[in-house]
Amino acid sequence: MDPKHRDVLKTKMDEANLARLEALGSARLDAFVADAIALCDPDQVVVCDDAADTLALTRRRAIELGEERPLAIPGHTVHFDGFHDQGRDREVTRYLVPEGETLAETLNQVGRDAGLDEVRGLLAGAMRGRTMAVRFLTLGPTNSAFSIPCAECTDSFYVSHSMDLLYRLGYEEFRRLGAKAQFFATLHSSGPMDERMVSTDVENKRIYIDYTRDAVYSVNTQYGGNTIGLKKLALRLTIRMADREGWLAEHMFLMGVRGPGGRKTYVAGAFPSACGKTSTAMLPGETILGDDIAYFRVIDGQARAANAEAGIFGIIQNVNRVDDPEIHKVLTTPGEVIFSNVLVKDGRPYWLGMEGDIPKDGENFSGLWHEGKTDDQGKPIPLAHKNARYAVRLDALANCDDQLENPRGVPLSAVMYGGRDAHAYVPVQQGFDWAHGIIAYGAALETETTFATVGKEGVPEINLMSIQDFVAIALGKYVRNNLEFGKRLTQPPLVFGVNYFLRDGAGKFVTGMRDKHVWVKWMERRVHGEAEAVRGPTGWLPLYDDLVPLFAEVLGAEYARDDYVKQFTIRVPENIAKIDRVLAYYAENIPDAPEVVGETLRAQRERLQTLGAAKGDRVSPLDL
Repeated sequence: MDPKHRDVLKTKMDEANLARLEALGSARLDAFVADAIALCDPDQVVVCDDAADTLALTRRRAIELGEERPLAIPGHTVHFDGFHDQGRDREVTRYLVPEGETLAETLNQVGRDAGLDEVRGLLAGAMRGRTMAVRFLTLGPTNSAFSIPCAECTDSFYVSHSMDLLYRLGYEEFRRLGAKAQFFATLHSSGPMDERMVSTDVENKRIYIDYTRDAVYSVNTQYGGNTIGLKKLALRLTIRMADREGWLAEHMFLMGVRGPGGRKTYVAGAFPSACGKTSTAMLPGETILGDDIAYFRVIDGQARAANAEAGIFGIIQNVNRVDDPEIHKVLTTPGEVIFSNVLVKDGRPYWLGMEGDIPKDGENFSGLWHEGKTDDQGKPIPLAHKNARYAVRLDALANCDDQLENPRGVPLSAVMYGGRDAHAYVPVQQGFDWAHGIIAYGAALETETTFATVGKEGVPEINLMSIQDFVAIALGKYVRNNLEFGKRLTQPPLVFGVNYFLRDGAGKFVTGMRDKHVWVKWMERRVHGEAEAVRGPTGWLPLYDDLVPLFAEVLGAEYARDDYVKQFTIRVPENIAKIDRVLAYYAENIPDAPEVVGETLRAQRERLQTLGAAKGDRVSPLDL
């Protein structure tokens, strides 16, 4: 170890902690931790290994400090974020861009030198009076082609505890790699806090990503998406790594869909937050491999996929016993769970959309709460936040897939893209080929914004492949990488577009909440050539005769022909308008997009125009 680093480390570490760090044999790691200490000035530093007593320490300290509070069910705790710290904050999440470089104009960025000066100024002395925890974890299964080691220094034991639930422990991985460890580094401080252990300096919240050093700085925030460096912050760094190395990092769930004869087919899906992503990944009777971030690699000509994470940081709104039986069981029985930003009364958590009687007072993200309480603008404060969350380990779920830790990942057979589209796309359709599906459903994904991102709700926007907020390379290059990935495969996965939010002329949804399970089962049958389809102008559509038995098998329900027509009628003007918006967006914001993107979308518009000229603005699937 460099003597200058040792001198800094010894001021805040005892011999045992220093020995744990030194055993890893990484000069870069030593420098990172020493810099964090010199900058943030904690009272002491704990270097955490993978031992059980280390995990127990993290959880115990989170409770002792008041960052988490025990609930009535053993193992359950609750954490509150600040009133104005309830989601990923786009405005203050920025890339640090060196002089002479630039990213796409759609991405928030700041000059690297100025940004570093700002965020390091906010972090200076931020940990005085506190303990810094040094954590080691991995993205992807350990000791595999998917593994990425990560280190985080934080003064929040809630953040540290959350990482234990959401990721694989990585101290031994760092020890195995030694000086060869190429890791992502995160430095986080909650900043000033009030008596509820809530970050208070919201005006100076900053989340800055230094992609030139694979590093993240986060300060004056506690919300998991802003502070757990391995979450969406590391995804930005992973995308750059995948670009360099020729694989894909995606904002996708992974699930195993059961088919006839006991087979299991692996499917991935990309949805913006609060658009049905977790509820699809958690469909009853299927298996879940991951609900948020997936890595794709070409191995022996086959698409293989792995979950970057090992837990779920899920939105709890509307979780109930009927639609989400596995999650609901975990949330209501003893075991390790962290709830955040729910209502608590008498040691029990309550959330929006749950069944049963809801108390009229308690404590929530606003402090002491009562029915009718308003904010400083006179708006009613709900009993729990719409973006309230739970954190659990995946293996706590009875339906956790048994291949979660497979170092080779799982064979990927299908990919789906979905968003909130009230007017145009049908509930489910299949791309004509890999390129068409990637472009028409992924690169052209248009959705309404939701409460999971700080800002306005219900605003239509292009969210390219449901990953646009996190892309740290040119967006056109990201699309090109996806297209090229498919060319390297012996048999590319099928690509599907789904839309759970299509409405009729009266504004009512045309599909039920549980219908998504039928669409997923239809995809599984298509993968194996066991369901037919009719060719529409925007993709292959299911046949009514194939959906009838699936509705009976999956939901125990009859499926009316009128419902089929209502759901799968092609809305010609709306689809053309959608394409025009996407093309205009690309022309203005993504001029480096591959030419095939425009060609594919214009060809789709031409098919729609031809259909409309022949059969009108509304074309039944029975007339295709």
